[in-house]
This record gives sequence, structure tokens and C-alpha cells, in this order.
Amino acid sequence: MSQELAIATDLEGTRVAARQQLESEHEALRPLEGLDAALDEARTRIAPLWPLQSFVAVNPFLSLAGKQFEEACNVMKRVAGADMLMPRAFYRELIASGRITDADLRTAISGAQQGEEPVDDSVLADWKSRIAAEESYAEPSAFTAADVLDAAHGTRASAEITEQISKWCSAYWDEGQAAWRMPWRSMPLYRAWRAASEIDRSPEVLGFKGFRKVIATLPDEPISAITHIVETLALPKRALDAYFFRVLFGIRGWAAYARYLGWSKELDGEKSDTVIELLAVRLAWDYAVFMLNDDDAFRGAWVDASVAMVDGQLSNEPDPELLVDSVLQAAFDASFQRELLGKLAAPAPEPEAVVLRKPLQAAFCIDVRSEVFRRALERVAPDVQTIGFAGFFGFPIEYVPIGQQAGTAQCPVLLKPKFVVHETVAGADEDEKTEILGLRLLRRRAAKAWKSFKSSAVSSFVYVETAGLTFAPKLASDALGATRTVKHPSADGLDDKVLPRTGPDIAHAEAGGRTTGFSETQRIDMAEGVLKAMSLRSGFARLVMLAGHGSTTVNNPHASGLDCGACGGNAGEPNARVAAMILNDPDVRAGLAERGITITADTWFLGCLHDTTTDEISIFDREHIPETHAEDLKELEQWLSEASSLARAERSSLLGVPNPADADTLISRRSRDWSQPRPEWGLAGNAAFIAAPRARTRHVDLDGRAFLHDYDWRQDEDFSVLELIMTAPMVVASWINLQYYGSAVNTAAFGCGNKVLHNVVGTIGVLQGNGGDLQTGLSWQSVHDGKRFIHEPLRLNVFIEAPTEQLERVLEKHESVAELVENEWIYLFALADDGHSRLRYDGGAWVPVA
Repeated sequence: MSQELAIATDLEGTRVAARQQLESEHEALRPLEGLDAALDEARTRIAPLWPLQSFVAVNPFLSLAGKQFEEACNVMKRVAGADMLMPRAFYRELIASGRITDADLRTAISGAQQGEEPVDDSVLADWKSRIAAEESYAEPSAFTAADVLDAAHGTRASAEITEQISKWCSAYWDEGQAAWRMPWRSMPLYRAWRAASEIDRSPEVLGFKGFRKVIATLPDEPISAITHIVETLALPKRALDAYFFRVLFGIRGWAAYARYLGWSKELDGEKSDTVIELLAVRLAWDYAVFMLNDDDAFRGAWVDASVAMVDGQLSNEPDPELLVDSVLQAAFDASFQRELLGKLAAPAPEPEAVVLRKPLQAAFCIDVRSEVFRRALERVAPDVQTIGFAGFFGFPIEYVPIGQQAGTAQCPVLLKPKFVVHETVAGADEDEKTEILGLRLLRRRAAKAWKSFKSSAVSSFVYVETAGLTFAPKLASDALGATRTVKHPSADGLDDKVLPRTGPDIAHAEAGGRTTGFSETQRIDMAEGVLKAMSLRSGFARLVMLAGHGSTTVNNPHASGLDCGACGGNAGEPNARVAAMILNDPDVRAGLAERGITITADTWFLGCLHDTTTDEISIFDREHIPETHAEDLKELEQWLSEASSLARAERSSLLGVPNPADADTLISRRSRDWSQPRPEWGLAGNAAFIAAPRARTRHVDLDGRAFLHDYDWRQDEDFSVLELIMTAPMVVASWINLQYYGSAVNTAAFGCGNKVLHNVVGTIGVLQGNGGDLQTGLSWQSVHDGKRFIHEPLRLNVFIEAPTEQLERVLEKHESVAELVENEWIYLFALADDGHSRLRYDGGAWVPVA
């Protein structure tokens, strides 16, 4: 008998023996069909992770949205061993400080009991005793074979496997950071890994003796391999969902990136099995662990683990301790609702005088950071009307920079760009454009070659020895914040004189086999849509600002996470400029007039950018502003300057600036400081989403904690705008809120840990230190200042001024939105026309709120 045949025979005998042992142990463990269903679940089990270039906040609990929040906490704790709630001590401190009152506790307890009995003093006292008691949580009930081996023999198999897979994935998916490329990148993921494993001896070095021989027995295709592994491990149908979830959660960073790749293909109407291929890789390691360890201690522990996984899936009993914690979280949510509702109930002051025409209308993104600036601008210029709208301004474009074939998706990640817009150089003829393009490409190639020389295995030593000292001036200027460490990608390869002339080209044309720009009909359609969605159909001011937003930071891998989420993790400049160009087009205005929207002849739209790090406002395309508006522009710039100072002063205390008078200087310095882990707080603190006329909130200081979307249901004849708000901006806001929530409650599981230890890998994401899994979510420094949480873990509270029957219509039509509300991932409130009467959606009914 050949050696290969002997090995195969031994492996088959081991597989049969293992199955017989499992079957005899527990009747429910008899192998069942259902692998396809489990794989379908696995494909979307881990939420996607966007790469650093376009990092956006994502709901880390996306696959659990169909479950009640409390049930999801149980599943995550039981299967993945990850907490979705704060430690009990956190809530106890809130009770002791008075943040959570008895009334808040009663509200939360009543919700947990579904109103079955009144929450009288005795019931409240009983719950308080449970809160005060020492907690004892149930143990997780899902395990990998590596987990079982670690527990049985005290090994580090799970950590070593994660390390090996992470190193392999970083090489396979590298986007240009590595000097040497992996030779198997052209092959599908699983087949590439299997080919590499045939010659990779590192598993044997780590103690997995015989690894290559075992892996060689697996089928070449991922689904066939998974089937073989499941049969070998004798895993029954009822255990598969939990087992696959546990396996993927152990490599959740790379699984999340694989899910992103699949998400991108699905937007194009394609199917992707990237997650399944990665699952096959990780399962192959478990297969090797199982086949290479046949001692009684391990095999017996694996039988117990398999039984536990089945029992865990069959049991619907929640952990009593988690029930207490979920009530405490609901009480914390209720405390914020009580405070916010009190603010909204305060009477608005009477306007001093009625202004027939606003001197300015300024539309900002709904981002919580815009709330601070809008309030500052309204304080400086009380007659100004500010508007909240999604920062891509309704223009889902792909913006292609000079010298590139493909561009960035300037729209929410829930959407696919509908239009392609190329960057151009204003006033340049074809010869100059060709020269600029050629120079940029040449500089980029030279920079790439120079980088390769500096970082190569041999020349790097010579380079440092001979040229290191010449970098001293640059090092000093970067450290002092006088210069940027590297050029911003948008300016890379362009002359400083050319850069101010760059901008979007909206002309309708064919370029590189693609249709670019907008036809006249498309321009009119898009203009009509954005004005209706902003509830802006009449009463136009002489100047109308469309302010996208971006950020300014250095040495920050997650810089795009501070840019506009509605623009796909990019700055909103292109969208604002495109929207302004189209709305200033005379032919578009004529077409809008035919559709009942008449823009005043002297109205001029301005494409602008709000820098959320420095609170500076940039105004673009100034050369096109009519001379008749020179005085208006001068007045606007004065208002913006004063508003910027007020906004910086308000933000200064959270940024650790002791004297607000120094905010202008110190905040600007922070944006250039390469050692600054918190150049700004991003969307930390977000807890509310309000869709209503600005009059409902203009008198309220919302502390930069609310997404503000202007909406007047009286102008929404068919309530299509309401449907759009609830299915797009509201959902995006919930993603942001839950991303911050997860990063605060459990930075190890749902965040990316300590920013100081981050190392960029493959230009895709970051690792903690020099190894481990790819990190997801936000850093600890994004939610905590070292002493306290700047982002408090609260679920999003949505307030919409609209008829309740129309809100219900949207919920009935869109299951995914209904799941968010009915499963209490977000709270939904209906505001009456007067802005004071409130109803909360609770279990399919509207309940009055005091």
C-alpha cells in the first residue's frame, strides 16, 4: 500500500470513529442535512468592513437585526463570547449619579415585562436588588476545534491560527503596500491558500505536525471541502449556524473585509463566495487540529462541545444576568429620551421681525457636527435659514480624479453611483490638459519607484546611511505642524498653481467607453429631486450654500472615517460643486419652472466644504459668482468667519483646550499634528435623528448629538420623501450610531483597539501591533478621552414630524426598516404639527410620551 493511500485510509477511519462516538453521545447529534442553509447564513453573518481609503461606519450587528436587541445580546454572548452591553458597574454609577432615575428604571422594566404587571415599588425594589447583586453570566456554548484543544491541553492554537490566516490574507489582498507580491493572487482565495499550504512549513514549525499532508486530503473546491470537514467533525445541522458564526467571528476582521468585497459585487448584480472561501480556509485549520489530535481528552472535549452547540441552539432561554443588563441599557436610553424631550418641549421664542426674504440659505449635511456650526451661524446671522440634508446632496456620482480610470463612489454605501463625473482643469485647453495629465502620471511613477528604492531589502540601508540627515528639516517642520507629512491624495502629482483650478466636469460626453456627466433631462430630474427632498421649492435667497464636509488630519489611517459617510467615506466637495453647477444652469432652471419650481433669477448656488476638524468653510468656483453678488459674498464670509470661531470655542472643551479664546489657534494646530490621536471627535455623542422643519429645533442646543434632516410633510404630496428619509439617511444614521455603540461597549470585539498601536496592512486596514486579526470599528481614542466616555453607548432616537399612518406605511413596506424599529435597535417617535405632542412606536402601537 502506498504512503498516500495509507494516510487516506487512516484519516477515513478516524473520521468514521469520530462520527460514531458523537452519535452515541447524544441523539440530537445525528448528522442532518442543511449545509446550504447554514452557508447562506454564513455569507452575511459578519458585517462588511470598508477599506481605509473609504472607511465608513457600519452596524456591526447587521446580521442580527432580525432579532430583538435583547435576544441579539444573548446570541452574541453565547456564540461569540462577546458582550453587547456595558459592564454592570457602568450602569450602577449612572444610577448613583442620578443620570438614571427611578422613572427611567420603571420605563425599562415595564418594557421588559411587556406591561404584564405594573411596576410598583415592590417590583422596582426587586429589580434594584438584582442590579446590586454580583453578576454571574452563562458560559459561551459555541467553540472551534482549536478552542477545544486550547482548553484541553493549554495550547495557543486559536491565536496561532488567527495569526497565520491574518498574515496570509494581508499578502493575498495587499493593495500595493508590500514590496513583494504573492504569486497566487490570480487564483480564487481558497485554491490560492491550498496551493500555498503545499509548500508552507510554518504550521509544522508552530507544532501542527503533518499539517501539509492533512490539508492535501481536502477537495480543491471550497464547498466540497467544507462538506468534507463538516462530515469529518460530525457536526449536525443544528450546530452549523453557531459553529460557522464562531469560526468567522474568530477572524472577524478579514471576514468583514471579505464581506465588503462581496457587498461590492452584489451592488453590481454579481454573486460572491469570498466569505465562504475564507470560511473554508479557517475550517481547514480546524480540520487539521481535529485530525492531528486523536487523544481521548481532546476527542471527548470535542463531543461535549458539539453537544453544547446543539443544546445552545435548541435553548431559547435568555441569560437572566443579560436580561438585567439589557433593562439597565434601556433605562439609560430612557434617561436620554427624557432629557431630549424636555428640551424639545421648551417653548420657542417669538421671532423679532418677519423677514420677507432670507439673506442666505445654507444647506449642510445631517452629520451631528453640522448641528454645532448651524447653531453658530444662526446666532451670528439670525435671519439666515439653515437646512439639513444628506451630504451627497442627492447626487450619487463616481468622481474620477485626473489620471485615473476609476474613481470614488460619492454616495452612501447602500447605493451604487448612477453617474460618472471626471475631474478637469478649468480654463485649460487640450494641450495643457495633456501636459498636466502626463506630468502627474510621471510624478506618481517616479514616487513609486523612489519608495521602492527606499524600502527595498538592500538599498534601504545605504539610503538611510547616506541621505538620512537631509530629512532633518522636513522632519522638524512636520513635527511642528508647519507642513504635511505627505501630500493629500487629491493633490498628489499636481502643481500648486493647478490645484485651485481643478473641479468636476458635468458635460455629457463619452470617455473611455463610459458615459460621463449629465444630459439636460438628467440635470433637471436631479435638480428637482434634491430641491423637493430639501423641502425647498420657493422663497429662494440671493445666495444658497450647499456645504459638503470633509476633515483635515495627518498620520491618521482612519482619516476617511472623519469624512462624509453619505459620500462613501469621502469629502463632499465634488457633490456640492456638481449640485451647485446644475442648479445654476439656466436651462435647468427653465425646466424646473415648467415643473412648478421657480428659482429666483438673482439666486446663486455656492458649492462649499465644511472642514469639521477646523470648522473652516471653503467656497468653490468663485470666478463664476456674479459681480452683482459681491457685497452678499463679503457679508457671507464675515458670518462664516464668526460662526467658525463660535463653533471652535464650543468644541474646545471636549478637545481639551483649556481656554476657548485659544481655540482658533490650537484646533488648527491639532489638524496638522502627526502625534494627535484625537484631531476631532467625529460623530462621537450621536444619539438622535430628527426629521422636521428647522423651527422645531432652532431654539434648542442639541450639543452636537443629533442628525438634523429638514422635512416638511405638508410639501410631500405622495410621502415619497418620507420614505426616502426612513430608508436611506435614517438607516445610515443607525449604522453610525451602532458602530459607535459597539466600539464603546466592547472595543476588543467591535472596535479597533488602541490607535497608538495601529499598523497599516495592505492599505486595507490596521493591525494591533504587528499581528493578530484585521481590526474593525473605531479606536478607543474615538470614543473615550482617557477619563470618560465622550461617546456614551445609547441607541438612536428617531423623531419624525409626520402623520403616524404614513410612518407605519413605510414600516410595512420595508421589512429591514421595520426590524430596526420593532426589534428596538432604534426608537421611533412621531412629532405632531405643534412640535410638542409626541408618540412613541411600541410593539405596533403608538404610545403617548409625557
